[in-house]
Amino acid sequence: MLVGNEKQTGISTINKTLLTANLIDGFWERWIVHGVDRSDLATMRSAYLTKETWVSGWREIAERTFSEAGKLERINNHREAEYAFRTAALYYQLVQWLLPEREEAKIEWLNISLSVCELADRISTIKTKYAKLPIENHYCFGRIRIPLNPKAVIVIVNPFDSTKEELFTYEMDFVNNGYITVSFDGPGQGQTYAYQGLLGSTLRWQQFIDELIEYAYLHFPGLNIHLFGTSSGASWAIYGSCNPNVSKVIAVSPAFISEDKRLPDYFIERTRYVLEKGENQILPSFEQLSFQHPVYLIHGKKDVMVSTEDIYNLYKELPAGKKLIEYEDEGHCCNFKLPEIRQLAMEWLQEGTVEHDSR
Repeated sequence: MLVGNEKQTGISTINKTLLTANLIDGFWERWIVHGVDRSDLATMRSAYLTKETWVSGWREIAERTFSEAGKLERINNHREAEYAFRTAALYYQLVQWLLPEREEAKIEWLNISLSVCELADRISTIKTKYAKLPIENHYCFGRIRIPLNPKAVIVIVNPFDSTKEELFTYEMDFVNNGYITVSFDGPGQGQTYAYQGLLGSTLRWQQFIDELIEYAYLHFPGLNIHLFGTSSGASWAIYGSCNPNVSKVIAVSPAFISEDKRLPDYFIERTRYVLEKGENQILPSFEQLSFQHPVYLIHGKKDVMVSTEDIYNLYKELPAGKKLIEYEDEGHCCNFKLPEIRQLAMEWLQEGTVEHDSR
């Protein structure tokens, strides 16, 4: 239970998040590309968002989408029903996401989201396994999707402020093209934070990525292990490129250690709940890494968080087989090019590399 100053701090963080959501259109880009329907978003933004309207609004839209999924399932339209269940789960994720503290309400909303996601898993043609990865006497919670006759494994390294269920469109693209996907909530993320209280730190994330690669290598012998990440997830995917058991890495808008974080206030405040005390940025230092495997680097030229100079300097240090694509009109994470990026990445995994491409 939260009391006193801790409760007031949580309210302040929620209010800053809502202020950003009300005033800045770019706040919603992440959620749109991850599956939020634009008409549902328009419904939510038709009135000024408070905590109460956020929770009640996304709950109502989630319940309606869940009902639509059930109707589709009953007429055996399992493909569309699966997508609708996953969308409903995403809307429930939005409710729990707003709440920064590890409290009962957050866990309850997360559990609802997970239960809806499991309904989608049950009717999917792709096998799903749930797993736990031990880290420092705690567990990181994961999901593995296994298509028939898989061609390779893609480990999805999620951005720090995301859960593994949020990136379901990534997962679906990869498994539908024959790749096993391995996706876990790391320290400070999703189930791992809510259930275990395991906070993020640089050392824990190093251990997490090492163990994640080892898990994929041991459970799927004979298959190439690739990593895919965006933002902070891309940074840790690049860290993973130093692991001898990894074949290739795709990194979209990797974050760099910097004193000038250029991050929104609400985001900085949110991370304080899920980081170990004294940790400000849980990112690998690229200067200290010995790169071993090819990296496909993707950068948006309008990224205000990651400079083109930093990307170019990193690219110079990457080993043979590297690839760089730049999108002139995209910002951080190249959000609206992600479906294209995932397809190009899979082509690269199968067919090799080209030196440089500017789009």
